[in-house]
Order: sequence, then structure tokens, then C-alpha cells
Amino acid sequence: MAREGSVVPADPQQQQQAAKKKGQPSRSWILLDTAGQGTVLDVDKYAIMHRVQIHARDLRILDPLLSYPSTILGRERAIVLNLEHIKAIITAEEVLLRDPSDINVIPVVEELQRRLAVNAICQGQDDAEEYSHAQNDIEAGEDDESPFEFRALEVALEAICSFLAARTTELETAAYPALDELTSKISSRNLDRVRKLKSAMTRLTARVQKVRDELEQLLDDDDDMADLYLSRKQVGASSPMSGSGAQNWFPASPTIGSKISRASRASVATVHGDEDDVEELEMLLEAYFMQIDGTLNKLTTLREYIDDTEDYINIQLDNHRNQLIQLELFLSSGTVCLSIYSLVAAIFGMNIPYDWNNNHGYMFKWVVIVTGIACAFLFILIIAYARHKGLVGS
Repeated sequence: MAREGSVVPADPQQQQQAAKKKGQPSRSWILLDTAGQGTVLDVDKYAIMHRVQIHARDLRILDPLLSYPSTILGRERAIVLNLEHIKAIITAEEVLLRDPSDINVIPVVEELQRRLAVNAICQGQDDAEEYSHAQNDIEAGEDDESPFEFRALEVALEAICSFLAARTTELETAAYPALDELTSKISSRNLDRVRKLKSAMTRLTARVQKVRDELEQLLDDDDDMADLYLSRKQVGASSPMSGSGAQNWFPASPTIGSKISRASRASVATVHGDEDDVEELEMLLEAYFMQIDGTLNKLTTLREYIDDTEDYINIQLDNHRNQLIQLELFLSSGTVCLSIYSLVAAIFGMNIPYDWNNNHGYMFKWVVIVTGIACAFLFILIIAYARHKGLVGS
């Protein structure tokens, strides 16, 4: 391993401690074999490319410094998996996970180790009966276990679906009370809180939509799903009908013979020439497609609730603006009437001699009274006209 870097046993405590460190993206990978045994590899991309036989452009998809959408690619000997924080390469015999010290990747590693270890124990118990029942299994077309790559793919899909569902639940828990509080009291604090929640919902919706679109694209193309049957292709290449045995492409990997023994029942369709049968993978993808689609529906419902809240707030604000306009109409009408009253009172109150005012000292009092009554009548007339035209409420 001198050319590929150092290899150390996987230690969960060291992984959690390393997760707290910040800096350049780690080159570390964790390798999980069919028995769930983990080994941390500190290697460069060329060693990974040589080990799993993929191109640089496929490995570039898993680069954390580059922004690639969620992708599931089927290659000749590997499945390239890029689902949010889960960046993995799955072969017919092992799983390579990038950055095993990441806090979000550690649960995926533990779940893979648990499931693969349980499956290895079950296979060990069945080894005594496997040889005697091999011919009967082939003739009956029995398929009592999934290929290794599907078990690893299922763990990754389950992890990402659960992760996105948990983020959606957290967002719903915070969003609905905030929206209800905003409808009861419109304030800058509540508006800013809802704005942040809406931004988080938009980002989360885009992430969920990418995963859903990738699963939908796989389900729509049988050829892409057939490319994910690594064990089937391996068994077909090493079967007597193919005329050539499979090569052990990497010394550290298990032998092809042992892999054929484990995957023979899962790949009976290939032996009989039914290479287009993708029903098993289709059912697996459909299950998680429905789960991620349910998560997307929750986010869609939340978006609709936010839109309804915004419409309700806009209606409230429009109502307040209408009330202000009505108040402005009342004030403007009153101002016009008072201006007329002040004008008349100012004219007759000037210190100018009038012939008709001689010996009639009470005349100014009646001028003020009559002008006030006329202005009040004018104000009532303006308001009545505005109500008749529907400019103010009844």
C-alpha cells in the first residue's frame, strides 16, 4: 500500500474527534467489505481510480469542493453515489465512503457495518447447506437475498431520505408556529423570522427535488437500472457461458469465486439470459422514491401555507391602507370646510368700516353661526357623497 497511502483500522472515536477539525477537505476514505469490516484509507484520487476502475470525471463528482447535483451513476464495475453528504463508490464486493469523520457520515458507516455484519453471519450459517441446495435454487429460480451493491445502495438511500425528512420535520416545527404568530401580530421581528424560514425552506426544497429527480430519472430508464446490477455483470462475465473467467482486478479484494457463490442466487436471471430484469432494483428505488416524494409534498404544503399566510397579511395591510385613506378623506373634507369657515370669519372680522354694520353690533355673531352651519352641512354632504360612491365604509 506504499503507493496508495497509509491504511489504519476504523476507529469511531477518532472519526468523531476528527469531525471537529476544520481545514482542507479530507482525503480519507473508509472501505467496508462484505462482512462489514471497516478500514480507513488515506489515499489520493489516483489510488481510488485504480482500485475501483472509474474515470476521473466520475470521481470528480464526489469532490466536496465542487458543486454537483445528486447523482447515481452505474459504471462497469462500480456505482458512483453522490447524495448530499453521502459520497460513496459501491462495487460488487466493497463500499468506499468519503470523509468518514463527517458528523453526518458516521451514522451511515455504522448502519452499513451493522447490516453487512448481520448479513455475513446469516451467510455463514447457510454455508453448510448452500452447496447441497445450489442446483435446486438455480432450477427453482430462488432469490432469497439482494446483491451486495443493492444492500449498500439501500442503506445510502434510507440515510439520505431519513436525513431530508428530519430536516423537513424540524422546519415544519419551527415554521407553523411562526406563521401563526405572524398572522396574529405583524411585526418586524416576526416578518424577519418568517423570511429566514422561507429561505431555508426554498433551499431544502431544492435539495429534496434534486434527489427525487435523480430517482425518477433512474426509474424511467431500464438501461440505467441494469447498469447498477454489478453482481449480475460479474457473474455473467465469469460464468461458463461467457467463455472467460473474471480477473481479480485488485489483490485486496475477495476472490471472484467467493463472490459468485454469494451472488449466484441473486443473479439467476443472468444465468438464464434474462439480463433486462430490473424488477428488484425498481421496487427498491420506488420505495424510496415514494418516501422522498412524500417529503417533497410536505414542503409543498408548507410553501402553500406560507403563501396563504402572505396573502392573508397582504389583505390585512390593504385593509389598513383603506382605513388610512378613509381617515385621510375625513380629514381633508374637514380641513376644506374649516378653511371656508376661517376665510369667512377672517373677512368679516377685519377692522374695515362697513355701512351695513353700523348700529348692528350683533351682525358678526350671526355671520359666524351661519357660516359654521353651512360648513358643517358641506362636510356632511361630502361624506354622504363618498359613501354613495363606495369610497368609505357604511
